[in-house]
Amino acid sequence: MAKAFYLPSLSPDFSLVMRVISYQQKNFRSAIRKLDRRSQPLEQVEKTVSEVIAAVRTDGDKALLAFAEKFDGVTFRNGKAMRVTDAELDAADKLVDAKTKRAITTSRKNVTAFAKLSLRKNWTAKNVQGAQVGEVFQPFQRVGLYVPGGTAPLVSSATMTVALAAAAGCPEIVVCTPPQKDGMVNPALLHALRAAGATEIYKVGGAQAIAAMAIGTKTIAPVVKIYGPGNSYVVEAKRQTFGMVAIDLLPGPSEIVVMADDSARPEFIAADLLAQAEHGRDSEIGFITDSPALIEAVEKEIEIQSATLSRQGPLREVIADRCWLVLVEKLEDGVDIVNGFAPEHLSLISRNEKSLVPQIRTAGAIFLGNWSPVAVGDFLAGPSHELPTGGAGKSFPGLTVDQFQRRTSIVKLDRAAIAKSAPIVEAFAAVEGLDAHGNSATIRLK
Repeated sequence: MAKAFYLPSLSPDFSLVMRVISYQQKNFRSAIRKLDRRSQPLEQVEKTVSEVIAAVRTDGDKALLAFAEKFDGVTFRNGKAMRVTDAELDAADKLVDAKTKRAITTSRKNVTAFAKLSLRKNWTAKNVQGAQVGEVFQPFQRVGLYVPGGTAPLVSSATMTVALAAAAGCPEIVVCTPPQKDGMVNPALLHALRAAGATEIYKVGGAQAIAAMAIGTKTIAPVVKIYGPGNSYVVEAKRQTFGMVAIDLLPGPSEIVVMADDSARPEFIAADLLAQAEHGRDSEIGFITDSPALIEAVEKEIEIQSATLSRQGPLREVIADRCWLVLVEKLEDGVDIVNGFAPEHLSLISRNEKSLVPQIRTAGAIFLGNWSPVAVGDFLAGPSHELPTGGAGKSFPGLTVDQFQRRTSIVKLDRAAIAKSAPIVEAFAAVEGLDAHGNSATIRLK
């Protein structure tokens, strides 16, 4: 971690000390290299998750009940009690106020409309030899979705994941979400899950939820693909169960990078940074600019705004340990930093955004201009807010509806097409030493 660097005009008397890295520093390049990430688990997280998965594989529901008591402080009488009942869903619907219901409905409509436009469609064509080729796309029959609870019930995540599965036509949509201390699930979250199309909801959280959906227990039948964001243990559980089931991507703790020139509003930048910082202590926030005055103004705004917010614990820890502000000589130099960091969210505010956007290759989502808060993407805009974090954006895109579709290729030849194709098949078979392959084509010509 780079040493804190204060610009000459910046007073070190702030109660929140933020790490500022300047191109004027001698250790600038080495400090920036530390921001070049690849997603990889911590050794202790990897070990703990491995033990959780092994316990679920061996003990099934018994392990889930023990983990619920250990991690969530909730005692369920049996495995069936972990499933949310229709009565609970009905009760939740009655508890949610009209304003919240309207917000959930509006968000779901935007997400569903965006998803419908993104669905892959069946197609057919003929190749040069006259064979009919094409693709068909079918929804996965049983999918599992993880919706975080933790320090805040992520009602928006219900829409941003479950609504996509429903738009794709998945008939069985299984949701796991951690219970509250009273053994229940937040009513607004339950309302959103039911409205989005969940067919089964279980009060199971953490790595054990991923293991249960992947392996299956007496109560929770296994799924074929798992989706959804979560903490580092949830993400690691997804990584370790890959192959047993399909996995969408690796979305962990929230993060944002803002890259801006002096056309940006410092109060907007600070607000966007703090919005992601309040998710939890593992969040990470970064700011890149070529303006010394803007970096000072943003730092002051973070100090002012953070003092007015409710989630002081997470905010202060993130600002102290996982916040960085980088001064570059010119904004174009920030592109390499962004691509190395691979942020979940990138807010880009620049007069030259049209030339900069094509150079960004690893961001999960890009928000352009002063008037595009990341929170609109979190809750409302239309694209799913489930995005790769921790550097995984170098390899994974964000969640899209086509990830709920299974692709199958189709090939059909007639006599004329096999006559043109067989000699080519025979040539490949000869060079690869697979004479049965060649015969399977030429026999049709005899």
